[in-house]
Amino acid sequence: MEGFRPFGIPIKDLEPVILLFEEYEAFRFCDYEGLKQEEAALSMGVSRPTLTRIYEQARKSIAKAFVEGKALFIDGGNFHTDDFWYRCNACLKLNICEEAIHHCIYCQADDLRRLDQKPSKHDHETE
Repeated sequence: MEGFRPFGIPIKDLEPVILLFEEYEAFRFCDYEGLKQEEAALSMGVSRPTLTRIYEQARKSIAKAFVEGKALFIDGGNFHTDDFWYRCNACLKLNICEEAIHHCIYCQADDLRRLDQKPSKHDHETE
């Protein structure tokens, strides 16, 4: 899943709303996993006020897509995570795991694309 769109409208006719990965993550922690904002902020490695800003933007983007009938794409942003994020190229589902995996947790396919951006020591040396 890379996003959502209203039924019955071709994707080419829809204006997109972008939900950044960090917004998706804040929304997932707060609304799906039911964490308090302090816990979600700690999990994301940001301050509670920063988490609140990210979370509020996520809610606004999701509301805009639903109310105005726009496509919602999950993409981009500036995030670092200790979790491993993969997109399965077979079933297209997002896999978020605490450890590296080699097979999709949904369909067991071994065709995974890594999405998270983990800076390496070498990356810091070239900055």
